[in-house]
Amino acid sequence: MCFALDLDEDPDLIAQYRRWHRAGGVPEGVIRAIRQAGIDAMEIWLTGNRLFMVMEVAEGFDLAAKTQADASDPDVRAWEELMWRFQRPLPWAEPGEKWVAAERIFDLGQQPGK
Repeated sequence: MCFALDLDEDPDLIAQYRRWHRAGGVPEGVIRAIRQAGIDAMEIWLTGNRLFMVMEVAEGFDLAAKTQADASDPDVRAWEELMWRFQRPLPWAEPGEKWVAAERIFDLGQQPGK
């Protein structure tokens, strides 16, 4: 699963955002919630002020259930509130939508030949 989101175009805020995401920077409760939801691997990539999040999820992963669980988790809510200081929704995001799902339009593995 892939998602995209923008950051403010402020170099100082982007630097702070990077620091929050280095190893050990994300609160333990947030990491626990990610893993308990069935997310096996997660990476966030940055170019300019655009973020791309890539997740490998367990069979049966339910994004709606994860979203609902996050809404009642005080650690996740506090983290998301802090992160909104740096983040900006994509222009085509729905009201209140944060990370926007990306659609896969190419897969080398599905192409003919070797």
